[in-house]
Amino acid sequence: MSTAVLYFNGSILTMDPHDTVAEAVLTIGEKIAAVGALSDLRAQMPARTMQVDLAGKTMIPAFIDPHGHFPDPGFIRLFRVDLSSPPRGDCADLATALKRLGEKAKTMPTGEWVMGVLIDNTAIAEGRMPTREELDGVSTDHPIWVLHASGHNGVANSAALARQGLTPDTPDPVGGRFGREPRTGALTGLIEGISAMGELGDTNFLIDHDRFWQGFAATRDEYLAHGVTYGQNAWASAETLAQFASLPVDQDPGFDLMILPVGELEPALSQGPNAMRDFDNPHFTLGPRKLFADGAFQLQTAYLRDDYANPISPDAPRGVPYVSATELNAQVKKLHEMGFQIHCHCNGDAGADLFLDAVEAAQKATPRDDHRHTIIHGQVLHDDQFERMARLGVTVSFFSAHIHFWGDRHYDTFLGPERAERISAARSAERHGIRYTLHNDASVTPTRPIHLAHCAVNRVTSSGMCLDGGQKISVLSALRAQTIDAAWQVFLEDTRGSIEAGKIADFAILNQLLMDQSQDILGIQVLKTIRRGKTVFEKSDERHVLQ
Repeated sequence: MSTAVLYFNGSILTMDPHDTVAEAVLTIGEKIAAVGALSDLRAQMPARTMQVDLAGKTMIPAFIDPHGHFPDPGFIRLFRVDLSSPPRGDCADLATALKRLGEKAKTMPTGEWVMGVLIDNTAIAEGRMPTREELDGVSTDHPIWVLHASGHNGVANSAALARQGLTPDTPDPVGGRFGREPRTGALTGLIEGISAMGELGDTNFLIDHDRFWQGFAATRDEYLAHGVTYGQNAWASAETLAQFASLPVDQDPGFDLMILPVGELEPALSQGPNAMRDFDNPHFTLGPRKLFADGAFQLQTAYLRDDYANPISPDAPRGVPYVSATELNAQVKKLHEMGFQIHCHCNGDAGADLFLDAVEAAQKATPRDDHRHTIIHGQVLHDDQFERMARLGVTVSFFSAHIHFWGDRHYDTFLGPERAERISAARSAERHGIRYTLHNDASVTPTRPIHLAHCAVNRVTSSGMCLDGGQKISVLSALRAQTIDAAWQVFLEDTRGSIEAGKIADFAILNQLLMDQSQDILGIQVLKTIRRGKTVFEKSDERHVLQ
């Protein structure tokens, strides 16, 4: 028999179309049965209903992560070497990074990989990535691979290059590059771009079945502790899809997930007798197909209309596209005609132009209503692009955490003051009637919905500088962007994202909710997370109850 629960005596912010604040919520089993006046719900609740007094606290729909790489955070915690610099971590210089890699190597059998992650050339003291020679100095008995914080480049030692079959004669792929010594042509160990990294850039690299599910459990517990019950793996290779598909159909993993296959897997992925059209397990859903237009700001491979404020490459002062316009047009046309939603990584404004051109061409050839194709990150978008997006029906998910973690370097180095002031221009999107979401892109930055809301509301960098630019949004808008708007962006608005009858009973209970524009938003804490009607996290004892 399904358990009935009545929640009352708190501020219940429903995120429904009218932003109703309700008196009470009744759940039966996994679903919300009724929302409304306490007297009405008490009159209709079943016998032996559990009654939960919120004691003045705030209940909201559980948070939805609209773009991330679940379960990569767990892989980092359990299996990789964290080399993140302030403000995220404490690896301040290359000596520290190399020491940590060496310590890890000593614990590994000879020949086993050592993988470092989250290193940031723009934050570490030396202002650069390690070299092949430096990694060789750590170990020649282990292949060592150090992946940049953005996930868009890395450095390999000699053993890793050999293991991957890379030599000075290996040609550069489109959208990627192997670093070479200018005089000799020898490989430096630097590998730039998704196409050049290959499996080295895959979040599933070096992860077997057991490690995958261990990482899944660690990531699940982290997300639940921050009130997140629904997430994304937004770049799923065939190998990653197979890992998720290995979960038995009747097993609840304790978390619900949307999985975005690599766009290039189509049409083979979903057509033919052996195609994967969806997962057997109901907690995993195939979502939009994922494409890339450009790279990362830290590496100056995000593709801009105008030069970087301080270009590092005279040959590419505006960054580089990851694909040609012809190839992106073909990919978008294929996926659009197959009826898929598309999420496309576009950090720079020129990268966004490439994607919008492709969507416009696809829509002209094969008109579709309500496709919700989405620009992911959208760091540098202009009013002319928002106008075009509104006309084409394109939405956006902003990487607003960049304001805190890299805002100072946007201002000083990447974009310069004028463009930096309006990165992640959520208020402009609102003015143009574009529904948007906010994301952390975990593991690039950790999934922290409250801090992410603070980034979009207050727009304060790690040094304390405010990048206002007329782009501050309200607390309510920041919360909607991670609840009902996040559900809407991937066509889930009928089942989750708000507290309405018939939807899944996923909630976060907060100690307070300040709806004014205030730094105190950082004082908000998730006290309890409820997933499918059951408590799965309580801050009082910080235990995770996975029933």
